[in-house]
Amino acid sequence: MTDWFEDAFAHAPLMAILRGMGVERSVALSTTAWDLGIDAVEVPLQTAEDDAALREVVRLGEERGKVVGAGTILTIEQVDAALAAGARYLVSPGLDPAIVRAAQERGIPILPGVATPSEVQAALGLGLTWLKAFPATWLGTGWFAHIRGPFPQVRFVATGGLNAANVGDYLAAGVRVAAVGSALEDPAQLELMAQLLATRR
Repeated sequence: MTDWFEDAFAHAPLMAILRGMGVERSVALSTTAWDLGIDAVEVPLQTAEDDAALREVVRLGEERGKVVGAGTILTIEQVDAALAAGARYLVSPGLDPAIVRAAQERGIPILPGVATPSEVQAALGLGLTWLKAFPATWLGTGWFAHIRGPFPQVRFVATGGLNAANVGDYLAAGVRVAAVGSALEDPAQLELMAQLLATRR
């Protein structure tokens, strides 16, 4: 299951998060992300409209051979709802062993959020080596340099407050994948992200 993220993120160090954007906007921005070269798209599940957006983005992703995940997974019921909508991976803001085990039992990869060494160690104990560092801009780039010392095997997806102006700093700090959202609607940021992707293929 760990290798799944290695493969999913192999071609691009960026990921798109489409939080609360509705169906039409989620479709538009997922298409923008895929056209840019971002393979992984996450649709957080917090409302009924999010569920509809996830299902439509999943449908379009399947047409293009792209995997789509469901984020903000806080309950086991959401794990099942995400699976029913066709999500291929899950993302949580924090580390909840019950949610991780539910995902593992159902055979779907999960990226739980961590922000402390204790949480990273607990995640390793659950068999995880790919983790979400959240909130990334609050943690700062220096956090990743420190955390790699005791946990060199962990791969981080950084989320929270990132955009085209700072994703490069986080990638340089050792983050494997940086997540962006509203940056996908800014032409100036799109150009910067395209340049970054071109240099990291």
